[in-house]
Amino acid sequence: MGEIEDGEAEHITTDVQGQKCALVCECTAPESVSGKDNLPFLNSVLKNPVCKLYRFPTSDNKWMRIREQMSESILSFHIPKELISLHIKEDLCRNQEIKELGELSPHWDNLRKNVLTHCDQMVNMYQDILTELSKETGSSFKSSSSKGEKTLEFVPINLHLQRMQVHSPHLKDALYDVITVGAPAAHFQGFKNGGLRKLLHRFETERRNTGYQFIYYSPENTAKAKEVLSNINQLQPLIATHADLLLSSASQHSPDSLKNSLKMLSEKDRVWANVGKSLNCIIAMVDKLIERDGGSEGSGGNNDGEKEPSLTDAIPSHPREDWYEQLYPLILTLKDCMGEVVNRAKQSLTFVLLQELAYSLPQCLMLTLRRDIVFSQALAGLVCGFIIKLQTSLYDPGFLQQLHTVGLIVQYEGLLSTYSDEIGMLEDMAVGISDLKKVAFKIIEAKSNDVLPVITGRREHYVVEVKLPARMFESLPLQIKEGQLLHVYPVLFNVGINEQQTLAERFGDVSLQESINQENFELLQEYYKIFMEKMPPDYISHFQEQNDLKALLENLLQNIQSKKRKNVEIMWLAATICRKLNGIRFTCCKSAKDRTSMSVTLEQCSILRDEHQLHKDFFIRALDCMRREGCRIENVLKNIKCRKYAFNMLQLMAFPKYYRPPEGTYGKADT
Repeated sequence: MGEIEDGEAEHITTDVQGQKCALVCECTAPESVSGKDNLPFLNSVLKNPVCKLYRFPTSDNKWMRIREQMSESILSFHIPKELISLHIKEDLCRNQEIKELGELSPHWDNLRKNVLTHCDQMVNMYQDILTELSKETGSSFKSSSSKGEKTLEFVPINLHLQRMQVHSPHLKDALYDVITVGAPAAHFQGFKNGGLRKLLHRFETERRNTGYQFIYYSPENTAKAKEVLSNINQLQPLIATHADLLLSSASQHSPDSLKNSLKMLSEKDRVWANVGKSLNCIIAMVDKLIERDGGSEGSGGNNDGEKEPSLTDAIPSHPREDWYEQLYPLILTLKDCMGEVVNRAKQSLTFVLLQELAYSLPQCLMLTLRRDIVFSQALAGLVCGFIIKLQTSLYDPGFLQQLHTVGLIVQYEGLLSTYSDEIGMLEDMAVGISDLKKVAFKIIEAKSNDVLPVITGRREHYVVEVKLPARMFESLPLQIKEGQLLHVYPVLFNVGINEQQTLAERFGDVSLQESINQENFELLQEYYKIFMEKMPPDYISHFQEQNDLKALLENLLQNIQSKKRKNVEIMWLAATICRKLNGIRFTCCKSAKDRTSMSVTLEQCSILRDEHQLHKDFFIRALDCMRREGCRIENVLKNIKCRKYAFNMLQLMAFPKYYRPPEGTYGKADT
């Protein structure tokens, strides 16, 4: 394939084929992935650890000890079940709202019936999938050979925490984590027509081109309408609460309390005419009551300081009566007006939704299904990564401040080619990772031994509640303990490295990869800008002394814009930037089994060389040792029951030099 450069044809390995590497130590019993203090918390999330121990020489001929550990996560199944339950709840509510639209013209009524038939079928399918997943009690792993199974399509493929702990003679102990998982993609749905990125673009283009058939609403306008409705729904109970407080103050005949309650009520949402008029009547009545009882003038309810004489004068003169009785009918009117506003808004939005669904039912619903599947896989990995990162950095004040002030960068390394089915996988993956922007985290104190996360929300926005034991929760900053939402910034960089990428580069199209890398560089750069603006000056000053992020970002941009084939420098730079920004690292290929194993072992050895003074003559030996006898060959075994990476010699000729496994460790076809 022409990928081997001059002088590179020698074998990568220095060990005799089949002989055990002398640098591997025996590990009699795998320890927990964390310190003893946090065992109950992490053991509820991580399962079935596999451990390997190594000793490698340093540049000054001393020895460093390395512990490599790989663990499954029970979140592989827990998160999809949580998410599917929410989808069912949301879709049932939507279907009910469509039914309650009232009387429609025959044309729209027929469309409604058609929509409800298809939507009910979707709900039934989700319920069946949830039933099947519920049978997987205690499961924590979906193998690569199961990626095409329909009942498991919401579950991430081969999700693991890959951890390296380093104990070196000169430096303090260090910990490096990478989440490895198969690229979030709808394998059962197939890639004949491409992936989500292409399918969504095509769907929107077709809607615009035939928009004259219906009133066309852009996705942006529809999303904005849903946001407005969400705000209205939140405001309705708030106004009701303030109105009840006003009545409570009235029953106590307390002018100050009455004015304060009225002020809070007046500050909410005077934007609707009927609600505003009703509120003005209440303000006028409060002014009248306080004035007659010798209270201070004016309630302060009207921001412009003006009263409405016509309304005030219209109130009949009464002897002193109970304030509650005077205000009660006006409060009822206010609540009725607010309820009418909410109902009309819901009906309007439901009609918009009905038009959306009626336009192209099968295509629209299948896109929703595909997007839900991909998002579920992506979210399961993200929640796992977030919990692990939180646990490892729980006592790092800089990280905790960054968490609630800026948010977390989440960097995905993709190794998919832009050829054949993997184009569709990459398109799915790009949308799934981008959709993670809709997710926010909230940390709460665990009230029982159940510390599994809980998800709330709907497709526009999700909140993941992470439960911490009381001792760990108390160590958090006040802002986090009070429930501040914590945001993530997902970015994806992809570089295809296999023989299919060679075909794409020479005879096909790599524009998808180029676009994804450029778009996500801009997102990463924006995060860095926010990080530099929001973190405290003393922290930034120290941070800049330790890290030259600006130079790394410039170098990354240059590599993204260059036309160099299989430019894995992009991967190394993005990973380095992510680690320096306290981010969460992911590495993905089709199954997180073969190419992913080459990448994470290379990253581990590169860290040992660059950060821990690994002897330069032992870099290749350490790399081969990890690939031959480390955790990743065990990962291959648990996926396909065979201790062989799924490469052949022809394929490996196309791989970049340091992504080739040692002889004797490859040969079985991919699954």
